[in-house]
Amino acid sequence: MTLKVEFQFDFGSPNAYLAEVAIPGIERRTAVKFEYVPVLLGGIYKATGNMSPFDSLRGIKNKPEYQALETQRFIRRHNITKFRQNTFFPVNTLMLMRGAVAAQFEGVFEPYFRAAYHHMWEEPKKMDDPEVFRTAFASSGIDIDRLVTRAQQDDVKKKLIDLTNDAVARGAFGSPTFFVGKEMFFGKDQLRDVEESIVEQTRQPVSKTG
Repeated sequence: MTLKVEFQFDFGSPNAYLAEVAIPGIERRTAVKFEYVPVLLGGIYKATGNMSPFDSLRGIKNKPEYQALETQRFIRRHNITKFRQNTFFPVNTLMLMRGAVAAQFEGVFEPYFRAAYHHMWEEPKKMDDPEVFRTAFASSGIDIDRLVTRAQQDDVKKKLIDLTNDAVARGAFGSPTFFVGKEMFFGKDQLRDVEESIVEQTRQPVSKTG
């Protein structure tokens, strides 16, 4: 049986963006493809009583600075050059995440996904502003009017709710969350453990290249 590996993401999480940059290398080394699963981070926070680091670290001495240091270490380790902080953060991602589900239904997920991350974390914009949202995606060649219309349909809305609820039911409390089979891992800094778990569960040696 093929091992199922999931990357549960919300475009509003900078750590999910950073983690995703490292996924192709893991895929090459393990020959296992990740399944990209859109979830609504706001819904997860509401269901679990969690909050974003933007809120939870406010007023705490030293910890925000250390987390910023760890982020820079991660960026250097993976040679990430395009990431920029979004000055409009936090951004309400409901439109973005419904759009991701609609794009999956319509078979245009990859270009939509790349465009969304580009306009959130590479050339950051206020992507919860409907006009900015439409202009940004249109500039990336996405038929965004079609996807916005599709995203308003009940099956898309239900799918996003179901994916979010399922994530919580399985133990998720934030993004990025990874599932390797039944094993859950949270955060970009767990990617080494994610890779080790994939290797253990598939019993494949890890390639030293890629």
